[in-house]
This record gives sequence, C-alpha cells and structure tokens, in this order.
Amino acid sequence: MLQSPRVLYTVISCGLVGVAHSFPTFQWPNPQLAYADNQLYEGVLDILAQNCPARENTTINAEWLRIAYHDMSTHDVDDGTGGLDASIQYELDRPQNIGQGMFDSLNDFKAFDIIAPFFGMADTIALGAIFAVAGCGGPLIPFSAGRVDATEAGPATVPEPQQDLASHTEAFRRQGFTPTEMIGLVACGHTLGGVRQVDFPLVVTDTEDVLQTFDTTINFDNAVVSEYLQNTTQNILVVGPNVTTRSDFRIFSSDGNETMQSFLSSNTFNETCGNLIERMINTVPSGVTLTQPISEPFDYVVAGPLFSYRNGTLSMVTHLRVMTDNPSRTVTMLWADRQGSFCPSTGCTTPAIDNIQVFFTFIGNMQGLTADRYVFNATINPATSISKFWFEINENDGSDPIIVDNGGSGFVIEQDSVFVDDRRSENVFVSPAFSEFTKVVVAIRGDASSSVSITTFDPNSDATTPPYLPTITTTNLQLDDSNPAEGGFTFFTANISGSVNFLNISGNVGGVSYTQENYDMTVVGFPVVTVVQSE
Repeated sequence: MLQSPRVLYTVISCGLVGVAHSFPTFQWPNPQLAYADNQLYEGVLDILAQNCPARENTTINAEWLRIAYHDMSTHDVDDGTGGLDASIQYELDRPQNIGQGMFDSLNDFKAFDIIAPFFGMADTIALGAIFAVAGCGGPLIPFSAGRVDATEAGPATVPEPQQDLASHTEAFRRQGFTPTEMIGLVACGHTLGGVRQVDFPLVVTDTEDVLQTFDTTINFDNAVVSEYLQNTTQNILVVGPNVTTRSDFRIFSSDGNETMQSFLSSNTFNETCGNLIERMINTVPSGVTLTQPISEPFDYVVAGPLFSYRNGTLSMVTHLRVMTDNPSRTVTMLWADRQGSFCPSTGCTTPAIDNIQVFFTFIGNMQGLTADRYVFNATINPATSISKFWFEINENDGSDPIIVDNGGSGFVIEQDSVFVDDRRSENVFVSPAFSEFTKVVVAIRGDASSSVSITTFDPNSDATTPPYLPTITTTNLQLDDSNPAEGGFTFFTANISGSVNFLNISGNVGGVSYTQENYDMTVVGFPVVTVVQSE
C-alpha cells in the first residue's frame, strides 16, 4: 500500500551505523498522529486566535474556549457517556448554549476545511481551545487527537448561573472534577469573555447590549482572581444585581477563598489552568482512545510518497522535515528494490533536490522552533520498483550520521500495483465559469480488465447551519482515454470535487485486491489546467 503523503513521524534506528537519539516518535505510518502534529504546528486554524483578536465586543478566543467547555459538559463519569464529542452541533437551541459565539465558532472551524476521516469536528474544537488559550498569552497545552464525533445531541447538563452551589458541585462531579477543580476550571474559563444582556437577561439587567466582561483585561491571566479577592471585580456573576445568578461568587467562595488565594501566584494559576483545560478537552466517552499528547513536534517527519509512471520511468517524490536549522546539513534518501538484485546492499540513493524553511504556527513560534523540509525526487526502475526507503542525515560538524529508518524496518512500500499518478492527475479550472474540479488519475499495474474505485472525503458541508457533516462518496473509475496504457500500466480516471482532502483507493488486478488508504490531497501539487468554455 502506498502511504498517504501527509507528513508522518519516524523512528531513529539503532540497528544501522549511526547515532541513536531518544526522540518522541511512533511507528510509521500513522496518519492520525501525523495530521494532529501538522494541524498543531503547521496548520492554519491558529491565524484566527493569534494575539487574542476581538469580535463583537468579546474575543474569538473566549468563544472558542466556551464552546469547548459546553461541548464537554455532557460527560457523565458514572456511565461513561458524553464529553467533548461535537454534540454541541445538535444542542444550540438550548438556553445554556445561547449566543452567536457558538455559531461563529463552528463556522470558524468549518471554514478551514481541516476535518479529516480521522480528525473530526470534536478534535477541531479541542485544537481551537488550545489556540484560544495560548493566543491570549495563556499556557501551552498538549494536544491529543482521536475524538469521535457524536451523531445526536447529548443531555442538557451545562451548568447555568441561576443554579445553586449543590447543583454546580454535582454537575462538575459528573463531568469528573472535584469541588476544588470546579473553582479552578471556572476561574480559568472566566479569565476570558463575559456575559451579554441579549443572551442572559436574568444576569445582565442593564438593557444596553454590551458585553459585561469577567475582568478588566482581555488576556489569559489571573486578573479575574485578583480583582475578585480585592473586591474590585466587575464580574457580573460575582457582583451582579441579581443575587440568584451570582454563580461565580458561590463557587469561588465555596472553600473560604482558599483556592482563589493560591491563584494569586501567576505560575500556580497558569499551571493549574493548563492541567485542567487539558483534562477538560480530553474528557471523552468511554471507549474512545486519544493519541499520545503532542507537546513538541517530532524531530523527523517523513511524507508518504507520491508516484508517477511516464516514459518508462517510475518517479517517487517525498520529503523529510528535520528540526533546527543547519545550512551545512546534507540529507540523502536511500532505498531498496523489491527483488534485491537492482540496487547495491546499501540501497539506491539520491540527494535532496531542495530544502524549504518550515513556517510554524504561533505555538511553534512561542517554543522557538525552527526546521527545514528536504525534498526528494527519486527515479526508480519500474521493473524492480521499490520496497522501502530511509534517510541519512549528516550535520557535517564531525558527528556521526543519523539514520532515520522507522525503527529499523524502513518506510515500507507495501504495494506498487495501484496508486494515484500525481503527474497525470490535474486540478482543472473552468473559465469564465470560475468553477473547478480535480481529475484524479489512478495507475494500475495491469490491463483494461482491471477495476478501481475511490472513496472521497470532502470536509465541505452543504448545510448553512450546524451540524456540519462531511460528504463521503464512492466512485467507480473509468479508463482514461487521454492517458493510453504504457509500460504495463493502465490508467483510470474520475472527476471529483476540488475540496476533497482525502481519498481511499480500491483496485482489482487479475483477481487480486489492492488498497491505498488516506491519500492526502491537500499536500499534492497536481498540475493546473485551465479550460476555457465558449459563452
């Protein structure tokens, strides 16, 4: 099986000559972890949360953090149900979930089309909470992926300000938090945002529709704590005219202010908030397993290969991300053929044809990260093909070379009989209609009696209001008349939406079935073709 071109992590081998390092890693391929790393460190969602941007008298960050908590609040530790599972998409008609910010947040997450087969809306909401906290100057929170999106609403269990202390304590217990943790989670959440009269008229009795903020700063800081303890707070859930809805006062003072006093230390506040919010976004239904937490990028990240056959040559393109800059560094890709008779025992080799600076999200910039991505274009004998590949990194500083080879097994090409031909496939733009589609060409190592189908994953939803669900379509491919068979390969094609980001391929060649899963369309540079239609 040819692997997805999405960047994937590697293992540093101890079995080959070189230096072994203890880097965070996992066995390749793992598209879920790879995608999680990419969205956290190289994705695009962060641009809406950097520097705590304002929106409608509040901040985007406050809205993203609020929706994460409200989504998680359906969890019940007693029976293991609910949690952060994107059920909030089905719960927006409830009074406790009122507010334009809920719709705006889901529209934010939808707009970037980052939903994937293994990375749903729930993972996106959790990632948004991490960006929200860090974007306002709060702690960096590790990210784990693997949440499963709900298909229906959860119970209406979000705490409301008019409820008494016993009700709040029980609600947080059910979610998995102690009374002390309840105080902390409320303080951490209410360092951002506030309350609007239009949404909560029982809380904000002033008829002027402005946001009543919880403290006097927009940053993620302990001002919500210090102002409360100094009796200078403007938090309407502490000093509001409606005593019944002073829920923050009841919660904050429930242990004689002991917990709030400890939060006068900024370090204690940030550390506690980081831990509690991480637990909050990792609260999921029983049976859902999250990935290992990602708190720093993996040192070596390799992309699944892209193949193309043309004029008797099989080409393979891949790239390797290497952390830290070193202008003197040289990186070589090595590979072995499928028969063991074409290449020498050390494998065929090719140097990098280019190296590109990696641009990180503000999370990576806050950690002071630098990295380069090395690009390889290998020319492979199609008769003997390729069985696996690996890399050798030489820092040219007197140290021994580092071998990156997936823990000794190499990056294995499981099959070379069915693959997307990335040079024959095209992104087609139709003018003057300003429409576009992708012509996908699949190469089959067989004749016209072969068959192939693709299942496409399109994160785009036709819905104008939540829930926003992906479009999954299975299509049988047809022979491609514009790409006649050559060199034992036959080419099949289908036109798909230009917004498809992942696809699976199923092929049958001479009665043998082949598959390629999670082919990542977002990192493939298909040639661009413009078709001009007569008016």
